[in-house]
Amino acid sequence: MKRVFIYFPCLFNLTLYTCLKYYIRSLTIPWYVHCIVLFVLFSQCSKVTPINELTNTQPTDLQGLLVELKTVLGEIKSLQISQEVSVQSLQRTYNEHGAVLIEQMSGNLNADIDKCGNKYVDTSEKSKQYIKEDMCRSVLSILNEFDNITVKELNEMKVEVISIKGSVSSSIHKCTGLHNDLSQFHEIVQKIGDNKELCLIASIKCKHIIQQALTLLGKSGNVFKVQGKSAHDVRITSDSKRFCWIQAICALPDGQVLVADRNNKKVKLLNQQYQVVSHWDVAADIRDMCQITPSEVAVAVNTARNTHGVQFITVTQSQITPGRKLELQHGCTGIAHHQGELFICSGTALYKYTLNGKHVCSLYEDISYSLYTGKNHG
Repeated sequence: MKRVFIYFPCLFNLTLYTCLKYYIRSLTIPWYVHCIVLFVLFSQCSKVTPINELTNTQPTDLQGLLVELKTVLGEIKSLQISQEVSVQSLQRTYNEHGAVLIEQMSGNLNADIDKCGNKYVDTSEKSKQYIKEDMCRSVLSILNEFDNITVKELNEMKVEVISIKGSVSSSIHKCTGLHNDLSQFHEIVQKIGDNKELCLIASIKCKHIIQQALTLLGKSGNVFKVQGKSAHDVRITSDSKRFCWIQAICALPDGQVLVADRNNKKVKLLNQQYQVVSHWDVAADIRDMCQITPSEVAVAVNTARNTHGVQFITVTQSQITPGRKLELQHGCTGIAHHQGELFICSGTALYKYTLNGKHVCSLYEDISYSLYTGKNHG
């Protein structure tokens, strides 16, 4: 009996390994079992085509496929390693920042105790009692400040770290799965030989998984098309200027949108209908924004007194709340966030910082044109 390969479109929802394994088993099982299996697996197909007909119209280049598989394998592995390093770096930054804050509190306590101790020498019993009470109040004040401000800041950072680590871990998991699939395909393709039918199956399946890998690598080549546009008035009664200058936009996962109105020095929160529901007045020139977590955004600001920094704001229950602030020694004309690190443009250079404001390195500098160094650099 002549064996014929049939192309079932829905077959390619299965892995190549499953396809080949079924083919090998098909050599030893009766024909009527094939019929049952194929009916169960492929009853959703609207059209079937003999594979040998497709091999004449869809030539395969196994050698080129092997080269492409090997290249993408290397890139996926590099991405996975990079992401794992980023997670470790993020956790290390969080631990270091916590240690610095605790050390600062310890230093404040020691300084206060030393100050009270110096007063304690050669004083009357009544004065000593007063000094003891004063020292207790001072120590309690430092501890309360640590609880109310520092612990809150650490908890906010912890939430950020957990969120970012979860996102990166998910990406690492995808990398691992794709790397395993690509490795398996690479091994199988080398063993196929001259079998045209299996070459075609391998080609179709490999191109599908390679496309998934390219999408993960940011090389999908997809073209974005504008489906529609609309105009919305985001002016509010407290605006000092007639026109709004939207300098930056952040779309939040719940459908709300943050817009930076540079002209009126405000960050405005729009609901899903693009109506202003909350705003935050900024005593500085807003230059850019970027999202840190689903509810936290970093705002790059400059002031007339030549102070520059990053102000973190949080959106909770449709309200904007300002949080911690980073002060920098250079201008802030642009900001972006990636896997727990901030990339800040100064006007002539691009810098990398940790989320707690620690300078990591300078990535790029060009003083020949000092107006702007935008996000396209780096």
